[in-house]
Amino acid sequence: MACRRCAKPLATAEPLCAACQRRAPPFGTAIAPLRYEFPVDVALKAVKFRARSYYLPVFASLLCEASERLPDDVDAVLPMPMHWRRWAARGFNQAVELARPVAKHLGLPLISSVERKRHTAYQSGLDAASRRKNLAGAFRVKATIKARHVLIVDDVMTTGHSCRSLALGLRHAGVRQVSVLVAARAGGS
Repeated sequence: MACRRCAKPLATAEPLCAACQRRAPPFGTAIAPLRYEFPVDVALKAVKFRARSYYLPVFASLLCEASERLPDDVDAVLPMPMHWRRWAARGFNQAVELARPVAKHLGLPLISSVERKRHTAYQSGLDAASRRKNLAGAFRVKATIKARHVLIVDDVMTTGHSCRSLALGLRHAGVRQVSVLVAARAGGS
């Protein structure tokens, strides 16, 4: 069971978590086929921090399968942008590697006109308030996005602040609706 809005794991069959009932995120739907717990967390950290890219096809396959539960009107796919310095250091953006197969599976274009303009600290070591502050103004839409319903694809959603910040930027740029597809969702708020 998970919140229909933010994919946060729930102990009861409620459609929305308490946080989404109080304040809805700027995206309408979030889907995560896995929970961010052992062994999934270990595999995703190995991808990001130890370049174990052989896990990516398995996660991409799970995302393609889960994408069938998305609203029918999604018309473009956007991998979570990574700052160029982090991309250069890591050698790849795991979100791009996950989003490409999803876009192909759905027959949709992959958007590349959004950038992470600030080199932010890793979110994984920050509390919720620090995550919000860390991401303020982090994303920039570089060109007009013609899509009306954009799907953000990423590896993991912990508190959801990255997805919220990016969705707000997309909405501000004229995108009507945003959905989120992540491989795994943590139980954080």
